[in-house]
Amino acid sequence: MAIRSITYLEIPATDREKAANFYSELFGWGIEHFGPPMNYTTFTLGNEKLWGGFPNVDDTMKVDDVLIYIGSDDIGADLKEIVKKGGKVLRDETEVPGYGSFAFFTDPTGNRIGLWKNAPATKS
Repeated sequence: MAIRSITYLEIPATDREKAANFYSELFGWGIEHFGPPMNYTTFTLGNEKLWGGFPNVDDTMKVDDVLIYIGSDDIGADLKEIVKKGGKVLRDETEVPGYGSFAFFTDPTGNRIGLWKNAPATKS
């Protein structure tokens, strides 16, 4: 089995701009704001191995719900293995057009974790 990396991190925010400014000023993170329909703010850590975002706090993301995403080459197969090993699927694979796809699961102790698969690279 190949070792998998954490590829993405989400920090829910009641005020995305305030959160983005805090982390940018304190740690030098790069920030990009997206308006409708995404209403999302991303951050970069100065490398391409780990990046993340500030989702709005809502019914699915609460304050203190920091969420990590583990890289996947086959989300469907990973979800089957997760269930076999005692985890539970919370959200099946969902596409983010142009970026990739994700899913949510809980481990056997109840922690919510995401899976992320990058979209195939397109040739120009």
